[in-house]
Amino acid sequence: MTILTYPFKNLPTASKWALRFSIRPLSCSSQLRAAPAVQTKTKKTLAKPNIRNVVVVDGVRTPFLLSGTSYKDLMPHDLARAALTGLLHRTSVPKEVVDYIIFGTVIQEVKTSNVAREAALGAGFSDKTPAHTVTMACISANQAMTTGVGLIASGQCDVIVAGGVELMSDVPIRHSRKMRKLMLDLNKAKSMGQRLSLISKFRFNFLAPELPAVSEFSTSETMGHSADRLAAAFAVSRLEQDEYALRSHSLAKKAQDEGLLSDVVPFKVPGKDTVTKDNGIRPSSLEQMAKLKPAFIKPYGTVTAANSSFLGHAMIVEAYPK
Repeated sequence: MTILTYPFKNLPTASKWALRFSIRPLSCSSQLRAAPAVQTKTKKTLAKPNIRNVVVVDGVRTPFLLSGTSYKDLMPHDLARAALTGLLHRTSVPKEVVDYIIFGTVIQEVKTSNVAREAALGAGFSDKTPAHTVTMACISANQAMTTGVGLIASGQCDVIVAGGVELMSDVPIRHSRKMRKLMLDLNKAKSMGQRLSLISKFRFNFLAPELPAVSEFSTSETMGHSADRLAAAFAVSRLEQDEYALRSHSLAKKAQDEGLLSDVVPFKVPGKDTVTKDNGIRPSSLEQMAKLKPAFIKPYGTVTAANSSFLGHAMIVEAYPK
């Protein structure tokens, strides 16, 4: 998912790509050089003296899929690259006018730790266009967009592309710490005797893999546990969560069937079909949803697989029930 932002007061009158869109303001400034007629229509603003008015030009995304399905053989930068390419195609924005590219991600692919940079290069941006990646749990993409707005508001940049990417189908799984240490020590060994001595220390339990932690490091709490705690603190019942989730899926299905999800750009999976729509939209019934057991706090929790985000399967990537 990517969005394009731009300072409205610096919008060139001759910029065809910018004038094509109904631009949505994120904040308003008393310093705008816009026509008075435009300003008088604004009912409520977030006006701040000497702050540039930042607007969203457009945004696109690839289809959201369940992990382990059509995207399972890809890498995160493949999806991010497709979103960038789709944004450029939709807006006709010249790559040269983009000052900075920012992406958010939660579980980083070690080969492409700065996924924003790899995606930008893959989408044809110049290697002189800076790009960086931020991580802040499930609001990583939001933080990327906020950072972009800050760069524009402070006058450091004029045009920013910001978004986020996550690929749960191929999360990094490491060797155990003991195995990693053994392998590193073997690499440093200078003689056959040293190597044999190290190999003699090997134990089969060294092969036990380390899966990515879905819990917060300092508290050991997962997002699912946080959701259960919040639901209890604010007295949100299981039924209310199920009703909200059913409403969300039903409206999403209606929007999908009516072609209203215009932000989706098709993605051609190499060697496979083109993905054109989300595959996690699954309206059910309250009766079926009520049969599911709590996913985290058992047996009294209220967060289940049905009223949570589908994107991460058991790895809940949203703090609140959907």
